[in-house]
Amino acid sequence: MLLLDVTIVNIALPDIEEALDASLTDLQWVVAAYAVALSAALLTAGSLADRFGRRAVFSWGMAVFTLASLLCGVAQNPLMLNLARVLQGIGGAALLATSLALLAAAYPDNKDRHVALAVWGAVSGAALAVGPLAGGILVEGVGWRWIFLVNLPVGILALVATVLRVDESRAERPGAIDWPGFLTLGTALGTLSFALLRANEEGWGSTPVVSAFIVSGVSLVVFVVIERVRRDPMLPGELFEKITTTGAALGVLAMSTTAFALLLYITLYLQTVLGHEPLAAGLRLLPLTLSIFVASAAAARLGTLLPARWLVSAGLACIGTGLLLMGGISVSDDWTGLLAGQLVTGLGVGLVNPNVVAAAMGAVEPARVGVASGLSNTCRSLGIAVGVATLGSVFADRVRDGVHDALVGTPLEARAGELGHAVASGQVGPVLAQLPGEQRGVFAGAAQGAFVDGLNSILTVSAVVAFVGAVVVLPLIRGRDLVTTGPDGEPLPIAAGH
Repeated sequence: MLLLDVTIVNIALPDIEEALDASLTDLQWVVAAYAVALSAALLTAGSLADRFGRRAVFSWGMAVFTLASLLCGVAQNPLMLNLARVLQGIGGAALLATSLALLAAAYPDNKDRHVALAVWGAVSGAALAVGPLAGGILVEGVGWRWIFLVNLPVGILALVATVLRVDESRAERPGAIDWPGFLTLGTALGTLSFALLRANEEGWGSTPVVSAFIVSGVSLVVFVVIERVRRDPMLPGELFEKITTTGAALGVLAMSTTAFALLLYITLYLQTVLGHEPLAAGLRLLPLTLSIFVASAAAARLGTLLPARWLVSAGLACIGTGLLLMGGISVSDDWTGLLAGQLVTGLGVGLVNPNVVAAAMGAVEPARVGVASGLSNTCRSLGIAVGVATLGSVFADRVRDGVHDALVGTPLEARAGELGHAVASGQVGPVLAQLPGEQRGVFAGAAQGAFVDGLNSILTVSAVVAFVGAVVVLPLIRGRDLVTTGPDGEPLPIAAGH
């Protein structure tokens, strides 16, 4: 449910834009606000769970998430919606920070745990991909608000099931809660996302954007200093004693900043350029969903037979290849131009997701699994937030240039800069309504062509990131770093090849 909420909103963004009079930056924040809050609160939620009990924090997280879903569903303007999305992300952080730790406690044997983690990874990957289809059904059936309101009955049932069926667990010696670390990390991530998203409208050299970058950098430095000197940091340095932890984190980042962040722009392409209704757009993303399902099922078995580093690297390479296959589209193409790329990208996500989680959890001692799962999920949500913001900047610049080039030599040439900014900000509809009838076709054609050029650009950039990630993780995810537990609970090294 909570991972579905990362992508389910994508399919509803055109309807949200119209209903709440939102700009493209507002729409990007609908996705990024949730992911930023999720990233900032995850590690602190893990610390709270170690101290007060994982089931207790999981239950409170479910309650907060469900309440925030209600607030999202009744939002009357973009600000209210995005503030509710922040609250939703905080509740989601409590769920994600504890879910893997609760699984690890329920399955102490490594073989059973690997299967359980593979199922978790498969479900999370599929949830991120199935979001557009679920969103399309809800938006067309009952309206965009129900992509949030549908969480209410599910959240209530899950809360009851948690109380009745899940055993409590906590750390034997919980440390002090790292509030300074939480505040500095949250400030760093929030201001970074703000700077990247506002740069589309304010400009990279504007005072608000430059100031936000400075605050983000200073906050990150302070966070690192705090974590080094605190007795009980939320991100202990010991976690990175094994380089596999870093490799797994980079693998998650490479997947999230590319495949998952791009869903926003691909969904907008299907609806705004190709003109598909929400459900039709969701159905055209079904090949990606099915590919993730199939690949995740195969990856669960392959993870017990082949080294994790090769599976993660191969998965990232598939993601890069799939994104290149989706690139190169033209205005005259239909949705089938994305088909081959979706299938290959889904294969890559299915290979990466369960195996990178298993590597992250296997590289730490049992007492650290909560922090390890928090770090992995922080990287996942952070990757989506940063990916949406960074790709949005590249996309907006390319769209502005494309509109300007297309309008040269037309009656709209004198307004090319203004119109390019309007398209990059998602204000095509209002501009069309103001233009004389004979100029609307010229502007609409320029806007569509520029959108496609922008999409092709970010597909290429994302493919490069995925390929770099495929190379980087190979030496970092090492078999000798991974441990398992024997019948007596003592750690035993996994075979060197794995």
